[in-house]
Amino acid sequence: MSDRNAVLVGISGVSSSGKTTLARLLRDIFPNVFVLHEDDFYKDDPDIPVKDGVADWDCLEAINVPSFEQALAFIKKHGTSPPHFISKEDKNSVGKIEVDHAVVENLKWKASRWMFQNVPPVVIIDGFLLYSEEMKTIRDSFDVKLLLRTDLETAKARREARSGYVTLQGFWEDPPGYVDNVVWPNYVKAHAYLFEDGNVEGQVNEAKLGALNIETMPRNAQNSMTQCLEWAYRVLEKALEDFKE
Repeated sequence: MSDRNAVLVGISGVSSSGKTTLARLLRDIFPNVFVLHEDDFYKDDPDIPVKDGVADWDCLEAINVPSFEQALAFIKKHGTSPPHFISKEDKNSVGKIEVDHAVVENLKWKASRWMFQNVPPVVIIDGFLLYSEEMKTIRDSFDVKLLLRTDLETAKARREARSGYVTLQGFWEDPPGYVDNVVWPNYVKAHAYLFEDGNVEGQVNEAKLGALNIETMPRNAQNSMTQCLEWAYRVLEKALEDFKE
């Protein structure tokens, strides 16, 4: 049995790959789970980097990394969210969730057994840069690492369907071309090393992912939140089993 005070589960991937949706579903399914969002550690609106006249919310420099690290350290030590921490990200809608609710209910029933197991709380951290080399300290703190995938066209369609995002000081709406010019290039820059030939829409680098203990979502789950959820459930349940031992 592990003596840790929390099981830290990272869920990363490009914007609109389903990270927050998956995190919230897992929170609904497993007992004793709370979610921490990387987006809750954005800097103040005036401090977001501006590139080519456009605010860049999708680069590392937009995140208050020291505060993020401090929150994770507190969670690992105490097994609870930092005091007085309030998530703004939970105010943002993820839109309509297309998932088989019968599957969700079945997984809830299966996961109910964990209420009676001696395992620490599960903390799910979702974010778009969790596995970048520049975030190595944070990346290495996770017990479970899930990587979600999607292609440029899907990510663009999903993101452009959103109304916008609550920020610390206001509300952000993407300007035209934001995914092509800002979101996707930042994603490629931070994640190319995890893929063969740096092609983030191609084959993953199994050796690199294995060395980092990152689990990649199966291709058949790329456009199915139900299959993505079933995969993530299996990975998380196995991790909890390991913590029991």
